[in-house]
Amino acid sequence: MIRDKRKPILLGAGVVLLLAAVALMAITESGLADFRAATARHGGQVLDLGSTERAQAEQYGYMVRVVGAPKVVEAPYDTQFNQRFDTPVLVRHVEMFQWREVHVGDQLHYEMDWVDRPLDSSRFAQPSGHANPGSFPIEGKQFDAGQVRVNELALSPPLLHALPGSERVTPDMKLLPSNLAASFSLYQDHLVTSATPANPRLGDLRVSWEIVPVQTLTVFGRLDGDRLVPANDAADGKGYDIQVGDRALVDVFPDVPLPPDGVWARRLLVLLLAAAGAWLLMKGRRA
Repeated sequence: MIRDKRKPILLGAGVVLLLAAVALMAITESGLADFRAATARHGGQVLDLGSTERAQAEQYGYMVRVVGAPKVVEAPYDTQFNQRFDTPVLVRHVEMFQWREVHVGDQLHYEMDWVDRPLDSSRFAQPSGHANPGSFPIEGKQFDAGQVRVNELALSPPLLHALPGSERVTPDMKLLPSNLAASFSLYQDHLVTSATPANPRLGDLRVSWEIVPVQTLTVFGRLDGDRLVPANDAADGKGYDIQVGDRALVDVFPDVPLPPDGVWARRLLVLLLAAAGAWLLMKGRRA
């Protein structure tokens, strides 16, 4: 009678352990599959290098996460104005004081303002008395640093141009070439050709510079040797991302679920549960 009473208990316990093993395996593998499918949309599995871990040769081709402030190896240089700034990207803006045609409802009026492109006054409804000078003698331009690294990995041009933020900087008048120093004066962080900067005249030029600030960034990109490049095969059509600060993967890609914790520990537990369940079933059948 004792053996008969043990049999259903052993069989029941064995079935419970086997079902627990199957459930744990299903939850773990399903979560891992969802995580891999989501990361594949952004270029593939992401290896977290953080701010200190160095890339290894066997990691080439993987998506990686790196954190740190960009290190400018060779600063951008505006040769025409002899201006150099320690920044990943330097942008020169050029504006001219011109006539603008302004429509407000049915009303039409003209005013002069700083505009960053030539305005063709011949197309105005009333061109007479509102003629603009035409093309700019100096053009706006962007200057990239020779090389920028984050956690010792060089940023490829697409990632370099995606760096966030901008700051106005003041040009150094001492560095201006003599011909430009004779034409421009410094006024509110701008170089202007106006004789009276507070009251510009038609055709006056205004030149200013913006930089991308050096700040802590989180960069996701594909590891290509010692460079970070976009994952061109990513389903999201981008294959990289850059955000200010130390950001986790889930912050940058909210559509990517968290991967299951301790995958291999879970798999080992599944094996132990399955083995224990099978042993109990065999013991119960013998009973």
